[in-house]
Amino acid sequence: MSRVSVIGRGITKFGKREDSIKEMLIEACRDAIIEANRPRMDAVFIGNFASGSLANQEILGSIVTNELGLGNIPSIKMEGACASGGLAFRQAYQLVKAGEYDTVLVAGAEKMTAFDTETVTKAINHAMDNASSESASGLTFPGFFGVLANRYIHEYGAEREHLAMVAMKNREYAINNPIAQFTKPVEMEDIIHAKPITDPLGLFDCSPISDGAAAVVIQRGANGVEILSSGQASGTPLMQEVDNLLHMPATYYSGKHAYERAGLGPEDIDVVELHDCFSMTEIIAIEELGFFEKGKGWKALEKGVTKHGGLVPVNTSGGLLSKGHPIGATGIAQIIQVVDQLNGCAVNQVDNAEIGLAQNLGGTGAYSTVHLLRKKGA
Repeated sequence: MSRVSVIGRGITKFGKREDSIKEMLIEACRDAIIEANRPRMDAVFIGNFASGSLANQEILGSIVTNELGLGNIPSIKMEGACASGGLAFRQAYQLVKAGEYDTVLVAGAEKMTAFDTETVTKAINHAMDNASSESASGLTFPGFFGVLANRYIHEYGAEREHLAMVAMKNREYAINNPIAQFTKPVEMEDIIHAKPITDPLGLFDCSPISDGAAAVVIQRGANGVEILSSGQASGTPLMQEVDNLLHMPATYYSGKHAYERAGLGPEDIDVVELHDCFSMTEIIAIEELGFFEKGKGWKALEKGVTKHGGLVPVNTSGGLLSKGHPIGATGIAQIIQVVDQLNGCAVNQVDNAEIGLAQNLGGTGAYSTVHLLRKKGA
């Protein structure tokens, strides 16, 4: 097995964009290839969730390969709900590590703002088990994570304000991020008293509808930020089958596998990008990934230990809540923020960052990927 590194990256601004999904992908991919010094590509992997229904375009792998003049190399589009980008990255990494390819372009994108909210919500709900009674009852993703938030507050004594602390922290980080969708400062009172979405989640507790693309070039060798390990796990998409609403097995096991394969633990991680599709999801994730004991994540937020100067800074990009969440691009955007941190050139740079973690969740815990990366030469 070979060492594998990220040697180039490209990312568009996130938010409401006028350009097509193809145009966004090409912009991000070209920037990544140029930064990587234009190597010969052996394959292309694209992460995307709903380009057919929301952008009227499929076959993204072939389109990118053709538009960039990469020849007759293999290409593919991979779908895993919000984990689509993380899954594409993992598959590319495994094939390079196994020696199948030397250099691979991995990108993710989503075009979500061209339709009304109801249409987009219906498309997103395709990531649920729609043959189930839960779907028939009208359960949505905000509804699911609202139930989790209520249960967490009931079980562990947290309050609505602790959810707001997640949104506030991530907005403060996004203010410095030029690609972020939301960079306007807000006050805690704005977050707490925002438009309700589903109790106890308000507008700032929910990731937005976004457009955007992100891309990386990975290559065999140690010529960039090294990918130390990759973990993936699955979980049930049905709330009625969950034994413990506050345990997300896909997140826990994907992290466990990544830690074991790298010979590391949460105490070794210097910076984290994780999947905060809702403020509650970040609290669950920092516990499942071992940074804090079960039921203590809200206390960590209260003490400020998930920010600079604390135990481990989390979502220094602004996270999905404020950076934005163009679904297929999210997993790659997380990797890019970690790579930038380890290269010492990130927004909200963490001093002496050597090991980073990126976690990408799909659905209500149906999929999760975790990747550990290490600074070049560390």
